[in-house]
Amino acid sequence: MTLTRVRAALLQYVARAVDAPEARPAAVALILLERSSGLEALFIKRAERAGDPWSRQVALPGGRYEPTDPDLLVTATRETREETGIDLTGAERLGVLDDLYPRIPTLPPVRVRPFVFALSSPPRLTPSEEVEHAFWVPLDRLVAPGVRREVTLQVRGVERVFPAYDLGDEVIWGMTERILSPFLDLIGYTA
Repeated sequence: MTLTRVRAALLQYVARAVDAPEARPAAVALILLERSSGLEALFIKRAERAGDPWSRQVALPGGRYEPTDPDLLVTATRETREETGIDLTGAERLGVLDDLYPRIPTLPPVRVRPFVFALSSPPRLTPSEEVEHAFWVPLDRLVAPGVRREVTLQVRGVERVFPAYDLGDEVIWGMTERILSPFLDLIGYTA
């Protein structure tokens, strides 16, 4: 898989917006880096924080829209810089993916717009106190046999089954899985 192929897939793609006026807008950045071994994507593990419903989950950098943000692209760029230290203003913007919102009714009403970026070289990562750590995952690893499967997780004291990417040391599930899986399908990336 190459950035050229991702560019071609996203060039033709028209993202679907979600009409959810009660939901607070937010944006995330799916950041790709092409290395000699293939494409990698950046993920963060959110730090444990009281009152944060996404505490300790693997996520894409991003967050809620602020009134000072002119648009959601600025939200994704600002939040990424705050959480990881990466400045996306000079990054190549590859496209936008479908809006989505949480499926679990106990989560805050939020509408997330994912933006896809490409970096030309590995950036220095400087995680904020909101981030336990940031890490790169090769897309090859995500499509390896047995990595994408159903996992049972405890959510708010209740066991639930979710589709996920089980990386062994980390599990990508929830909204991040719901962004990643359609993206990998869209670009035609399979093992």
